[in-house]
Amino acid sequence: MRTWPAPSLPGLPLTGPPVRVFDTATRQVVETRPEGPARLYVCGITPYDATHLGHAATYVAFDLLHRAWHNAGHEVVYVQNVTDVDDPLLERAARDGVDWRELAERETELFRQDMTALRTLPPHHYVGVVEAIPLVVEEIQLLEQAGATYRLDGDVYYSVTADAGFGEVSSMLRDEMEHLFPQRGGDPERAGKKDPLDALLWRAEREGEPSWPSPFGAGRPGWHIECSAIAMAHLGPGYDVQGGGSDLIFPHHEMSAGHTQATRPGCAFAKAYVHTGMVGYDGEKMSKSLGNLVLVSRLRESGVDPMAIRLALLRGHYREDREWTDDQVTAAADTLAQWREVLTGLTAAPATPTAERVLAALADDLDSPAALAAVQEWVDATLADPAEATDPTAPALMRDLLDAALGLAV
Repeated sequence: MRTWPAPSLPGLPLTGPPVRVFDTATRQVVETRPEGPARLYVCGITPYDATHLGHAATYVAFDLLHRAWHNAGHEVVYVQNVTDVDDPLLERAARDGVDWRELAERETELFRQDMTALRTLPPHHYVGVVEAIPLVVEEIQLLEQAGATYRLDGDVYYSVTADAGFGEVSSMLRDEMEHLFPQRGGDPERAGKKDPLDALLWRAEREGEPSWPSPFGAGRPGWHIECSAIAMAHLGPGYDVQGGGSDLIFPHHEMSAGHTQATRPGCAFAKAYVHTGMVGYDGEKMSKSLGNLVLVSRLRESGVDPMAIRLALLRGHYREDREWTDDQVTAAADTLAQWREVLTGLTAAPATPTAERVLAALADDLDSPAALAAVQEWVDATLADPAEATDPTAPALMRDLLDAALGLAV
């Protein structure tokens, strides 16, 4: 699948420190220690409501990780999927009277445009489920060989007991899993399942639904196996970070990890699991079903500077749930105007100490609020005492820093 164009990424005259992130599985901030290129997988969109600010907050957050690794001297291999065939997409297409493929491509293209406008670095492998079906089939066959599957009315299910580490990603109790599973695509009430939490791997062909041939019969992939298959094909086991929104911790990331670990004993799916908080609007999580989506494309169409959108998102820590309010983007635009005025000057306050603080903050669990505070202190110092703002190299260094570290073109 075609990705989006990469923005320029200026080099910096200083190197960032090792990058630390909060690992959901261990509930600790851990240092990432890439062996070779840093390997990152971030779960992509199901393309029927792109791109609301909840999406944008997630992909901007992992863009910070991508940039922090780059500024620490690492090459990065970044993989992102697109769930371009799944029940919610098919339901939306049927409701709107459009072909599901047309809907998927239209929304994916809108997502590409939004990511371009927000200056997120593109994945090196951008993979749709439809094109990855051969990979999915291979992974299911491995699970069959491991004795981790069973058939039910033509469908193929994964037995959660096949992975001895089941539950280690989410650290959830069984009651909590059973409560969340039906809310997030699971079918615990289906008769004939060996365990209510067993996950669908292959859905046998139903009338009116798309399907593909396979050794299990015509059908299409379940949700969790797609990410397991794509990640293993492009990154291999034990990659550095599995990322996504906190609503993916269970069942999606738990199941994806289990699928891989059941066929590769002794190998972890990922070294760390990093999750972003939810973005709310009008007191509720942003979602299509609630009708409270704030779309990046509509903000852009109304004349909002994409950098103001990005800055507004960066003002919240990526792990925190947050509430979006309409005045946030206005405040961000005012801040950008002040910064741009300072950066167009010929001289400014010395910037190297600020650059060091910004890189350190972002390496410390992607602390964008602390990084932005350091920038604002530099701006305030430049404006407060022109006699001290005599460094001719500072404006260029700060422009490059804001770009390379925070993705802000000012």
